[in-house]
Amino acid sequence: MGRRSDAITLGSIFPDMMVGAGVDHTRAHSLGLELLSMFHDNEELTDFALGAVTHGISPQGLDYFGDEKYPGCELGYCFEKGRELVAQTIEACNLPERMGLWKAHNIVEMGIEMKISCRDHYGQILRRAFNNHTLIDHLSTVLSAVTGDSKRLKSRIASFPGYIEVYRATAQSLAGKYRIQMYARHQININTPKVAQLIEVAAGRVEDDLADFFRMAEQHVQKEIKSMQVTK
Repeated sequence: MGRRSDAITLGSIFPDMMVGAGVDHTRAHSLGLELLSMFHDNEELTDFALGAVTHGISPQGLDYFGDEKYPGCELGYCFEKGRELVAQTIEACNLPERMGLWKAHNIVEMGIEMKISCRDHYGQILRRAFNNHTLIDHLSTVLSAVTGDSKRLKSRIASFPGYIEVYRATAQSLAGKYRIQMYARHQININTPKVAQLIEVAAGRVEDDLADFFRMAEQHVQKEIKSMQVTK
């Protein structure tokens, strides 16, 4: 988007926070237009909504191209990159076969996160946003129309740094966070060292074309935002 704010940062991870707060995955990743409509007369909250747009699947943001459909491929970028890691992911994460590709795509996402977290004050930006308690209190109130429970949302936002890496990510730190997520969501104990090794492998698999993925997705998101005729 060419600029930063705490609202943009929180909006950009809002869809994933909503999944853990009991909102269906598809709906959580399709709230961008609804949020823009709700917040169009408030600059800070519009930033939050635009952050959600950049992440989502409808309108088409990063998760659309990462999960659903990458041009020239059957599936999204992270799923395509994860295909060759399915067997190793099933073993490392103690998974039933049906969960293999989905969790392999998570491994690829963590490989990408490890690569980008060393750039441009990544962790500092996240920590600052999560420490903006005035904004979080405001969001928890105004988003109750979407989430249905302001207290639950505030609790989810407060706990979310425990599920993601808010410092410089390593394969080991990401695997440790993933262990917490997998047990919380599925009551599955993963082999953390093996998952860390897989994250390193995944990071290598995206080396050649990750910049192309981000460039294409960014260009598309910018067009989406312009088509909404949002002015700042």
